[in-house]
Amino acid sequence: MSDSYNLQPIAIISSPYKEKFGIPRQPGLANSVVSTLKILPEFSSPEIIRGLEGCSHIWLIFVFSECVDKGWKPTVRPPRLGGNKRLGVLATRSPFRPNPIGLSPVKLISTELKEGSIELLISGADLLDGTPILDIKPYLPYSDILPDASFDIAEEINPLPQNVFFSNQALQALSDAESRLKQPIKVQISELLKCDPRPAYKKDDPDKSYGITLHDLNIRFRISSQEILVDAIHQQED
Repeated sequence: MSDSYNLQPIAIISSPYKEKFGIPRQPGLANSVVSTLKILPEFSSPEIIRGLEGCSHIWLIFVFSECVDKGWKPTVRPPRLGGNKRLGVLATRSPFRPNPIGLSPVKLISTELKEGSIELLISGADLLDGTPILDIKPYLPYSDILPDASFDIAEEINPLPQNVFFSNQALQALSDAESRLKQPIKVQISELLKCDPRPAYKKDDPDKSYGITLHDLNIRFRISSQEILVDAIHQQED
């Protein structure tokens, strides 16, 4: 057995998530957000995706590229547990792993051939723009769905129950952005904020303002026990 293996990306993801803060912590929590997988030129033979169009969903095996130089830790503090309890890294989805590899199931919208290149349109991904993809596999419902599976600390998804409200400025910026980007920006923002991107140790301050980036938009928001308020949306300068 070899002591090491050389792996190279076969694709790069183009997503509206331009920074780590604000990305859903798991796939499938913001299904209105669409990303594009671009197969790299050395793998861009149409034969490589023959039959893939028959899949409704696919698995993406990827590299936590932003964490490669940060090393790994034997224990981590999962955000789901409030950041106050340590678990072994192999009992979590933390990116700080012995091998910084992740696995996400996503919906496959379409496969497209464009002048010798191959693009896969997907939704529900939780990946930073530019993430390298090591492999793509079909999602097989008969074997990948395990109805008896359980994990007592992560049994279900619990989005925030508060409604999302937008200031007048944010509503006007939304209208402009949706027209320009041809994306359901209001729905996307609502899905992301209901995932509660705030650090676990800062959730007691309802006046604390946070910012996330989506597409080329900077979104400022606050979360209280009564509501989620988007204060402002501004297009970032190039």
